[in-house]
Amino acid sequence: MEKIRCLVVDDEPLALDILANYINQTPSLTLVATSTDALEALSLIQQGKIDLVFLDIQMPALTGLQFLRVVNGKCKAILTTAYSEYAMEGYELDVIDYLLKPISFERFLKAVQKAVNRFHVNDTSASANTEVNSVPEVQLLQHEPQPNFLFVKTEYKIIKLDLADILYIEGLKDYVSIYTGEERILTLQTMKKMEELLPSGRFARVHKSYIVSLEKISSIERQRIFVGRATIPIGESYYKDFIKQIGTG
Repeated sequence: MEKIRCLVVDDEPLALDILANYINQTPSLTLVATSTDALEALSLIQQGKIDLVFLDIQMPALTGLQFLRVVNGKCKAILTTAYSEYAMEGYELDVIDYLLKPISFERFLKAVQKAVNRFHVNDTSASANTEVNSVPEVQLLQHEPQPNFLFVKTEYKIIKLDLADILYIEGLKDYVSIYTGEERILTLQTMKKMEELLPSGRFARVHKSYIVSLEKISSIERQRIFVGRATIPIGESYYKDFIKQIGTG
């Protein structure tokens, strides 16, 4: 995949410098421009020169959210701001990620990886579309890609959670705990509903109280699964189907 062409838009010069430095250190990205002027940035995007914009929300002439509505999907966006209350509205506009200032390089790289994954999916889909024009419509519908994220309601907000970040899920009566590499998210949900929401090719119900991400499994020993630092039991009634699902049964 070619390098992702980036634009940074922020009315704070220091913020521009930090993100420009991060982009220049990242092999998958190339910096096209930085700008404190939202209207100037719009012109670059309209010319088709930008793939990804790192966009501050609080700007004087045009807010980041207004900016996204004008851009109308002509490029992808990662929002940057010191305020978390805009996160949900940003995700409704299909942003890739939401970075809270001050932004660490580690957190920046995580957002970039999401962008790379998104562009890779789009490239793969575009390539596939050129090869399937003669395939019957019913067959195409059967192979539509599944979403790579889900929305999770917590006590105070709704979080957009990438499936790739999930290690495993633990059931707690009417709640579930979703464990990622960085945090534990508690949400009012049943295990049955979670099982329905998650793609079976990537996740497996291995116990009445556990669902695991297949790609995060490091090893399996007897009836125990090792995921990161956690040890997940395999329920007796789930063992046969699980072994068959991973192709060893």
